[in-house]
Amino acid sequence: MTGPAGVPAGGASDGPGEADWAAAVAAIRGLPADGRVLLICHVNPDGDALGSMLGFALGLRRLGVRRLQATFPGPPEVPEPFRGMPGLDLLVSEADADPEPDLVVCFDAAGASRLGGLADRLTGPGPALVLDHHASNTGFGDVNLVDPAAAATSVVAEELLARLGVPLDAGIAECLYVALTTDTGSFRFEATTPAVHLMAARLLATGIRPGDISRRIFDSRPFGAVRLFGEVLGRARLEPAAAAGHGLVWTYATQDDLARHEQRPYVLEALIDSVRCTAEADVSCVVKQTGAAEWAVSMRSKGAVDVSRVAVALGGGGHRFAAGFTGRGTAEDVVNSIRAVLPGALIGDGTS
Repeated sequence: MTGPAGVPAGGASDGPGEADWAAAVAAIRGLPADGRVLLICHVNPDGDALGSMLGFALGLRRLGVRRLQATFPGPPEVPEPFRGMPGLDLLVSEADADPEPDLVVCFDAAGASRLGGLADRLTGPGPALVLDHHASNTGFGDVNLVDPAAAATSVVAEELLARLGVPLDAGIAECLYVALTTDTGSFRFEATTPAVHLMAARLLATGIRPGDISRRIFDSRPFGAVRLFGEVLGRARLEPAAAAGHGLVWTYATQDDLARHEQRPYVLEALIDSVRCTAEADVSCVVKQTGAAEWAVSMRSKGAVDVSRVAVALGGGGHRFAAGFTGRGTAEDVVNSIRAVLPGALIGDGTS
C-alpha cells in the first residue's frame, strides 16, 4: 500500500491489493446521482474512528455526494475532545440512520459486532466497504480495505480519497490528523513510521494548527476527571510475576466512580496512558465498568506480550501492542481471565 505521493503508507505490503482498491473506487464512482451513503464507525468511537469517518465524509462531499449520513451505535454522544471537529453536522443518531442506503462504508471496526444495531445495514441493497487497520478484522464487508501495517484507519481513508481524486483541504485534514495522532499516541507508539510523519506533513500543509488540536484532544480534561483519575490510579495493582515475569499493572473504574465525580464514560479512555508508564510492567490494563457485570477492557504492551492474542482469546481484538475486549463478572474475574491467557501471548515464544 502506498500513500498519495507513492511512499509506503504502512511499512508493509500485506494490505489491500490493487483489485480491492479498484473495487472500492468503482463502488463509490458507481453511485447514482441521488445515491445515499451511510458511514458507520464502531461503538464508543475514539479519535481514529470518528476522524477517519468524518474526514472521509467531507471528502465524499467534495466529490459531489450530497446524501450523506455518518453514525455510530449507541447513544449519540460525541466525547468532549472531539466536539470541535469538522463534519459533525453529518452525524445522525442510530435511530435516524438510513435503513437502506445505496452504499455503506465502515471505519475502524474489526468485526460486524462492533457496529451494534447498525450491523443490519451490511445486508441492505447496496455494497458495504470496510476501511480498517486491525489484524483481527474478520473481512465482513463486500470490499475490505484492511491494512494491519497502517498506523491508523485514517491512513487507509487518505489513500482511498487520493485514489478518488479528492484533494485535501483543512477540514478533511483536521479530521484525519486527529485520527492519526490518536492512534499513534501523538507519534510515540511503535507504529509511527517515516510514512506516518510524511502523512502528517501532508495534512499540516493544509494550514491546520497541530498545537490547538493536540491541546483539545490530549491536554484538556474536566477537573472532576482529574480527581477521578487520582482515585482510580490510587487502587492500581502491580503484579511483577505476571506474564512470565514481564509484569502486569492494572486498575479498574466503576460506574459509581463516574457518578461520584459527575463524569461521562469517555473520560476514562485516556486513563490507560497514566497506567502504561509503569516501569515494572510490560502489560497494562484498565477495566471500566459498563453494566452491572460488564466491563470494557483496554490493554497495552511495551513489546514482550502480544495483547491482541489475549484480546482475541477473550472475545475481542486489536493490535499487538494495543487491544481490548468486553469482560463479564467482577473486575477481579476479568483480570483473572487475562492472567490465565498472558503466558501464551509472549512474543518470541515460538507461537507469536
